[in-house]
Amino acid sequence: MLVFTQKLAPDLDRIPDWTIALTAEQRTKTRQHIDIPGADRMTLCLDRGVNISEGDRLISETGDKVVAIVAQPEPVITVTAQTNLDLIRAAYHLGNRHVPLEITSQYLRLEPDGVLADLLIKLGCHVTQEIAPFYPDRGAYHGHDH
Repeated sequence: MLVFTQKLAPDLDRIPDWTIALTAEQRTKTRQHIDIPGADRMTLCLDRGVNISEGDRLISETGDKVVAIVAQPEPVITVTAQTNLDLIRAAYHLGNRHVPLEITSQYLRLEPDGVLADLLIKLGCHVTQEIAPFYPDRGAYHGHDH
């Protein structure tokens, strides 16, 4: 079994042996098992609080294998609004509910939730269900990996 224990330093130019797609939730877990097509099962065993982001490369405990991380497209709700104020208002209401939320100047994105979709529509937003990479904001209280 392959065990990946740390992030590869950005300045080290190692070509990855595999690229794996992880959902937003999987990118928050530092300890998990992942099946790699055509290879052994992989285990992530990173230090608690390490953030896994798209573009990261992880190195195995033996130092001979590297895996690159990309964001797995997943079911999401994308929220747009006619005005910036409406989008800000929607972000405020979603923030009060502590849902994982991707925030951009053009749209908000969250995991599918029918009740929240109805709320957003009542707030005057346009709601689209789609499959897309999801990059929720980690918020003020996430762990740091400096």
